[in-house]
Amino acid sequence: MTRKTCTTAVALSALTCAIAVATAGPAAAHAEVEAEGARALDKNVSLTFSAESESASAGISKLEVVLPEGITPQDITYEKGPEGWKFAPTGRGYTVSGPKLAVGEDAEYVVTVRQLPDAKELVFKTLQSYSDGKIDRWIQLEEEAEAEGDGHGHGHPAPRLKLKAAATGAEFVSPAPEEEPTTPAPSTGTASDAGPASSARPVADDTTDDDGMSSSVLLGIGPAVLVLGGVAGAWWLKKRRNRSA
Repeated sequence: MTRKTCTTAVALSALTCAIAVATAGPAAAHAEVEAEGARALDKNVSLTFSAESESASAGISKLEVVLPEGITPQDITYEKGPEGWKFAPTGRGYTVSGPKLAVGEDAEYVVTVRQLPDAKELVFKTLQSYSDGKIDRWIQLEEEAEAEGDGHGHGHPAPRLKLKAAATGAEFVSPAPEEEPTTPAPSTGTASDAGPASSARPVADDTTDDDGMSSSVLLGIGPAVLVLGGVAGAWWLKKRRNRSA
């Protein structure tokens, strides 16, 4: 091999390496989730999420996660993340967002899951937003990422967590049911609460004799008869005395 041929070969090799590095950099970026030794049905498991920056001009400002089946937003407790970032539940998962990170800085945060579901692996689809509005969609399943990638598995795969088999005796713990109130509700004072209207009237008002006349009327007639009888008797005695005279 001549000196000229050798020089040309070295130059071509260098160019090939440079092209490979330039094209592989962005394709190798990814979002991940880790939990060392995690098992199905484990309780209070800390998950560490990381998302690599792919932008050369904007910083990451938000990560939105779609939770897998068996985990709800209520099962998640936010532990720590970038300074100033906050956790917010959504209808299908949660978001972690805040002031934009420095250009090129990766985002990392930690959450605790109340209990992992009984599964072999969990997929956490993630939308990674930048301060300029760009969004990286880490939502592809493994087979989809391979089909749409560059032939080396470099697509946009969703973060995936493989779980070991559940420990012996491990059981799913359902959320505690909401306690029902045991104190009876206060009465509103309506007619229906008070019962039939007749129960509120004096018993004497409802008491009648066989002829339909109330006992109160009879009680009033008694004294009147006595008074009339006394008047009539006095008149008869006076008249008899006058005749005798």
